Amino acid sequence: MSSWKNFETNAIRVQTGRSSQREHSVPIFATSGFIFEDSEQARALFAGELEGNIYTRYSNPNTDEFIQKLALLEGVEDGVATASGMAAMFASIAAFLEQGDHLLICRSVFGSTHQITTQLLPRWGITHTYVDIDDTDNWEKEIRDNTKMIFLETPSNPGLDVIDLEQVGAMAKRHNLLLNVDNCFATPYLQNPAKYGADIITHSATKFIDGQGRVIGGAVLGSKEVMEKVRFFARHTGPAMSPFHGWLLSRSLETLAVRMEKHCENAMKLALHLDKHPLVRSVKYPFLPSHPKYEVAKKQMRHGGGLITFELEGGLAQGRKFMDSLSMISLSANLGDTRTIATHPASTTHSKLSPEERASVGITDGLIRISVGLEHIDDIIADIDQALQGN
Repeated sequence: MSSWKNFETNAIRVQTGRSSQREHSVPIFATSGFIFEDSEQARALFAGELEGNIYTRYSNPNTDEFIQKLALLEGVEDGVATASGMAAMFASIAAFLEQGDHLLICRSVFGSTHQITTQLLPRWGITHTYVDIDDTDNWEKEIRDNTKMIFLETPSNPGLDVIDLEQVGAMAKRHNLLLNVDNCFATPYLQNPAKYGADIITHSATKFIDGQGRVIGGAVLGSKEVMEKVRFFARHTGPAMSPFHGWLLSRSLETLAVRMEKHCENAMKLALHLDKHPLVRSVKYPFLPSHPKYEVAKKQMRHGGGLITFELEGGLAQGRKFMDSLSMISLSANLGDTRTIATHPASTTHSKLSPEERASVGITDGLIRISVGLEHIDDIIADIDQALQGN
């Protein structure tokens, strides 16, 4: 696989080899299986002596191209494409942990990751300890003899908390633990956890990687050695990405850099505007100097990302009233779209958490998450301002 010096070139020019038709853009390989030249080739492929496609649940030229690009952009060797982001999160944990193992997990994680940790893993005798995002100095005290993995998100969903990857990476290395980082919010354009010691990098490709609200997909990335376990798990449990979605996501990576630049530019302008708004109690954005981990964010991220959160006075009622007052901005649980999206986590994405659990990760009843889109920033600000006045 060829590689070039710059992110944008790699995102565009890494392609599956052309067929005899000499196509410029790789076609969709809409096939469930592949033909063997003879019985010896079939044997060698199944034995792992040859690399090649056998069955689309295992691999496909479209998903292979997507993963080759994404792995190169993250600075790792290999990866596995999955049917959804949560399939990637689950595979990245379940492929490594077994009965009797212990997971050290940051308290501020996506709601479904929380459900996997607290409702599913205990069924198989896997225990966990939640650690506070603002107390990384004390994480080491929670490591046990049977701890096998550290899992974290940075920036986190939805609180936009930032964790020092260099610090946690060094801790994981000292204790010979796997470091698993959900890099969904940052994307490989803004942040590369492998530079700081991450062994496993997970993505919901549904978000900024797709960027247009069309596709459900995920990815698990890491070294070839680490990915052997993920590939075995995925091959036999079947969370395979479809060829069509692999094709779409590979095309989406070609515009990731230019899209993220605009998402971040718009988000920064909106964060600065809301930071001075008299009707907004507080604003959180990694590249705002008021963010508690501003210096860490500046160290490990290219820009601040495409999401901001802000808190309204008045709690649940005011949060819902604000949402209902929006005119242009979409109300959705998704994020990373070209279109700006508003979410009220307390009543939607994190509603299954108890009030105490939400409070522990900074999700107040009046918290609003904005996935800042690619519309003109003046129109985004105008819609938010008129909704705030409606409150």
